Amino acid sequence: MGFLDKVKQQTEQVASKAKEGVADVQTKRELGQAYSELGEKAYELAASGAISNAELDPIVERIRSLKAKLENAGETAETPPASAVEGSAEPPPSDKPPAMPS
Repeated sequence: MGFLDKVKQQTEQVASKAKEGVADVQTKRELGQAYSELGEKAYELAASGAISNAELDPIVERIRSLKAKLENAGETAETPPASAVEGSAEPPPSDKPPAMPS
């Protein structure tokens, strides 16, 4: 077997292993997505009372707490503090020329 044949064979082996690796990563990603979907569905069922399990209760409460935290953060971001509103008025006109940028 010639040198180029060996290089070609090794290249094909590397390409095959890379394809297997990509397939594994894709399968792991799909598995993670399936777990996520299962978790969301389990939360919905537990929160609605359709299913009940003592092991799920702390997780359901944690999710509720995190959702409430996000909602509160969204409200806070939409409503500026009073000090920001007070300071947002334009300053009075000045007799001086505008400052030169440095």
